[in-house]
Amino acid sequence: MSDLPASGTREEAVALTYTAGDAAPRVVAKGRGLIAREIIERAREAGVFVHESPELVGLLMQVDLDERIPPALYVAVAELLAWLYRLENGDKAAALNEIPANNEPPEGQQRP
Repeated sequence: MSDLPASGTREEAVALTYTAGDAAPRVVAKGRGLIAREIIERAREAGVFVHESPELVGLLMQVDLDERIPPALYVAVAELLAWLYRLENGDKAAALNEIPANNEPPEGQQRP
């Protein structure tokens, strides 16, 4: 997830990981400026969707590295993970139609 406004005044990124059976997603990388840009670049190179949400990023930046997200963020992150699951498991047309205007599909995917 990233917060990359056009003005370039504030750049933050947080990377999450989640495996079925985990209690909750974990923060595996986070940073500002150059580190944020590197997190985003590596995600895109790996074909990982970059979700841009300044509010969610701001909250996730408060979570320590390698810690699970707090219960207050479960619903927001679960909705994002459900969308990604649909995208990765065959319902790409429907998932791509659900992309909010400020988000970009993974590299190589086009917005319908």
